[in-house]
Amino acid sequence: MTDSAYRVDTTSRLAQWRIDNLASCTYRKSDPFKIGKWNWHLAVEKNRTLYIKLYPEISNFTRENPPIASFIIRLISSLGDRKTLIHPEVIDKKLKTSDDFVWPIEVPLTGKFIIDVEFLDLKTAAPNSGELCSIWAEGLTEKQSNATALSSLGRMLSESVHTDIIINASDGSIGAHRAVLAARSPVFRSMFSHDLKEKELSAINISDMSIEACQCFLNYIYGNIQNEDFLTHRLALLRAADKYDLSDLKEACHESLMEDIDAKNVLERLQTASLYQLPKLKACCMRYLVRFGKIFDIRDDFNAFLQYADREIISEIFHEVLAAWKGF
Repeated sequence: MTDSAYRVDTTSRLAQWRIDNLASCTYRKSDPFKIGKWNWHLAVEKNRTLYIKLYPEISNFTRENPPIASFIIRLISSLGDRKTLIHPEVIDKKLKTSDDFVWPIEVPLTGKFIIDVEFLDLKTAAPNSGELCSIWAEGLTEKQSNATALSSLGRMLSESVHTDIIINASDGSIGAHRAVLAARSPVFRSMFSHDLKEKELSAINISDMSIEACQCFLNYIYGNIQNEDFLTHRLALLRAADKYDLSDLKEACHESLMEDIDAKNVLERLQTASLYQLPKLKACCMRYLVRFGKIFDIRDDFNAFLQYADREIISEIFHEVLAAWKGF
């Protein structure tokens, strides 16, 4: 049997394996062929029934990124009237082993035939969300480029690659990059564009942030923040976002602080909302205290809050209380 008997012809999404003859009690596996990111095999096994298999070549890449395939597979007799058998369209099937797709064919076949596989789509699962992403989707190259660039940007910070400025926090220092800071924050851009002491000393003092919070702040700027760290340092990040005019970070903190209001933090959140002009957070706190009656559950804390709270906040609370009473 010649080497061509195992060769599969391909285009970008189509694979054809031509088989001249298949004796009874036979197993045959094709040479590997490349479709998308994976090398594939077709295999036929003939006993009383003919079985056709399609599967990716076993590799570390396949184990970590098994293809989720949509395809149409046909068996075409190359003699006479070219009789064609078509398997029902396969949609989003994960293929890892040779047993994941098996097509049993009871119809007796003789002579030459062609196995034709038309790949409609190939997907992988995103590592974090598990969302299926087509490798052929529009804009995939752009997404991959952005992801790679963001990863490289994160390594610039974590590995201190050619840093040119030092950030001095209250209890430590971190190296950073002027260009990145200036691109993300108009305040930093102004610092580096004028004859300020930060420009001369190549250092910025952020003495109101701990080193952990400052690291988290920089991780956000470099696109490398972890959600757990974000939740831990939300208030510090909100202060930094307000101070350095990062509107996207400020809004992210705003939205997050509304998600877990409870009796222990509602008064602090209300004060924060007033200080940083966060109207949605303020409204949520007011509703929690007044509409849901939680103000009575924290009476002692609320009385203490009245001793130091801004008069405008106190006035707004009492207006809400009066409005609620009128509603009864």
